Amino acid sequence: MFVRLLILFTVVPLIELALLIKLGNLIGLWPTILIVIATGVLGAALARSQGTRTVGAIRAELAQGRAPTEGLISGLLILVGGVVLLTPGLLTDLLGFSLLVPFTRNWFKKELQNRLRKYAERNSGSATIIIR
Repeated sequence: MFVRLLILFTVVPLIELALLIKLGNLIGLWPTILIVIATGVLGAALARSQGTRTVGAIRAELAQGRAPTEGLISGLLILVGGVVLLTPGLLTDLLGFSLLVPFTRNWFKKELQNRLRKYAERNSGSATIIIR
């Protein structure tokens, strides 16, 4: 776990910084700054619209008396995507947008559900948590 955190907080920002410097050298300082600002604004708008849609889906499931597991996982991924988009950088923007776009978010959702299912099975002998 320590190695993963070390990579997350040191290697990823160094790669992001190097990419931003290369981009700045290629297209200039102000266009690079505008790209960073534009991705932040676009990401915030996308996170808001997708978040609103997901909250509506959660409310609909609750109104029907069902547990909103799909909606909660989507909401978590949208939240993470929005937070990642606040971090300046090209790789984090790519990850953030992929968590906000429904098509790619569904892939991440399936992967997360599989990991949660395996975790539950491994730690309880039999899965007591039901994940669709």
